[in-house]
Amino acid sequence: MSNARAQDHLRLALPKGRMQEGVFRLLADAGIAVEADGRSYRPRLSLADFEAKILKPQNIIEMLHMGSRDAGFAGADWAAELKADVVELLDTGLDPVKLVAAAPTHILVGGRLPKRPLVVASEYERLTKDWIARTGLDATFVKSFGATEVFPPEDADCIVDNSATGSTLRANRLDVVDTVMTSSTRLYASPRALKDAAARGAIERLVLLLRSVLEARRRVMLEVNVSKDNLEALVKLLPCMRHPTIAPLFGEDGFAVKAAVPREQLPALIPQIKAHGGTDIVVTAPDHLVP
Repeated sequence: MSNARAQDHLRLALPKGRMQEGVFRLLADAGIAVEADGRSYRPRLSLADFEAKILKPQNIIEMLHMGSRDAGFAGADWAAELKADVVELLDTGLDPVKLVAAAPTHILVGGRLPKRPLVVASEYERLTKDWIARTGLDATFVKSFGATEVFPPEDADCIVDNSATGSTLRANRLDVVDTVMTSSTRLYASPRALKDAAARGAIERLVLLLRSVLEARRRVMLEVNVSKDNLEALVKLLPCMRHPTIAPLFGEDGFAVKAAVPREQLPALIPQIKAHGGTDIVVTAPDHLVP
């Protein structure tokens, strides 16, 4: 296996499976087209000097650790499980999940696992064994290779698995007894790539583009007109990134105020703006926001 970077291209790993749709949409919103069909594991990117390969998230972490990939998207759960030598660059917040311990309702005692020898099944061997030791359980670990939720009650007393909504656990009559960790899709880099000036520069440009999209998703651009007398009070209301942009209105009848504010605060913010003399409120969604 060669770790040499072909023609100085940045070797990006894209995730296969449930993470893929969110990552591809994030790239598209950043202006990076991904051309791939269902049979190809080597999509073409519109980003110059990048070449991509689609891998399972756990393999992405392994390849970054080995240095055969320069950057890639994977879950924090697999980075923790494999204890790999990788550098987290960006938490996209996509596909948030919890790695939980769950067991059949009927074996629980007061919502807790019984104090007897147990069998715990999981794909996450290191994290599960650490959790068993941390909680002081008398338990034997069994490695699963997918469909972990079907192990109880015949083949395991408890499982450790990731859960987004809990619907799969509920369908299999399993109750959560503990949260091992939380996870989401992150962008990681190989330490070796970050030591290379060209690769590091390409990675930093990618992070800048993606971060600008994620910031834009969290915020909206709010524009409002206000009189001179109400300007200071209104500006104090605005949870902007740094300082709002303020410009005089034609005829010097007041000011136009513009600020990027958190989207989630709009329901409370707009009535407050009106109460402080704000008029002609316009809210737009930016594509990119670069602090």
